[in-house]
Amino acid sequence: MTDGICTLANDYVYDQVVALLNSIEAVSGADMPVCIFPYDNRIVRLQQLAAERPQVQVYDDQAAIQRWDKTVCKIWATHPTAKQEWPTVSDQGIHRMGTHRRYCAFDGPFDRFVYMDADTLLISPLDPVFAALETMDWVTYDFQFKDLSHVFREHQSSNQLPIFSDNQLHEQIFCSGFYGSKRGIFQADALDDILSALSQGEAEILYPMAPDQTILNYMVLKRKLPSINLALTLPPEQRTGNSVTSQHFETRDGLVYDKGRRLIYLHYIGVSSKLFQRLCEGENVDIPYRDVFLHYRYLRSPAARPQYKGPLISTQPKPPNLRQRLLKKLSLLN
Repeated sequence: MTDGICTLANDYVYDQVVALLNSIEAVSGADMPVCIFPYDNRIVRLQQLAAERPQVQVYDDQAAIQRWDKTVCKIWATHPTAKQEWPTVSDQGIHRMGTHRRYCAFDGPFDRFVYMDADTLLISPLDPVFAALETMDWVTYDFQFKDLSHVFREHQSSNQLPIFSDNQLHEQIFCSGFYGSKRGIFQADALDDILSALSQGEAEILYPMAPDQTILNYMVLKRKLPSINLALTLPPEQRTGNSVTSQHFETRDGLVYDKGRRLIYLHYIGVSSKLFQRLCEGENVDIPYRDVFLHYRYLRSPAARPQYKGPLISTQPKPPNLRQRLLKKLSLLN
């Protein structure tokens, strides 16, 4: 049985991929296989990067990529409003089409895999995830269940019949940036059943602005896959957060701790890829847990790490001034 780690990327997020790969190598060793799924065709630098690392490959099964692209198009064709909503944020057809290519892992090179977004870093070995995959088909470790709005638009279709149980919604909902699963769990017959249910009205619960996440949650819950969320099942003394939106983490030597407990992964969720690019080009921009990212980005090439000068450039939105607060108050009164 082959275990490995998957991610999704193109050359635009090259610096983040380098940091992720270096963190995997530092934590899990240089022999841990990694597969990069192409977000689009801009992968020249990633292919060069893979050529330098024997354990890394850029996925190139074009038949599988096209098969999943077509499946995703069929899924979104069942949605009643997505095509009218997407032009407000994009003119590229299906919103963030490339993000769906993470589904290629279900036909990919690993029997069991952990998927990690390119804006994550591995902080601890993945033993708990692979151990859970001994008995489960789906393993997550996040707190997305606290906010269903970025997963499903509604929890039932307009015919008022519940699609998922309360237990499913509050115990199995997950963020699509990190999960463990297995090859082959979504065969053609399973996808046919999913498409049939969506076309009969269930598609209206899908949230078009988080397209890959909403579909993935729907497929897992609809198939009733044996799943577990370590954020709910680990003993309380072992659980940690994972998002850079948490400001209380402690860092030492590239490792990150939550109240003394070492994280499994750190997710730079909400941090624009442009900021990582600017940072690596030498601009003194501020991002959460910046030194942790820079530690791994330049782990193999410390001499190339930029030497920052001048004041730190804040990337946080400025609080509203007095005039803006008064205008907002007046608009609320009116």
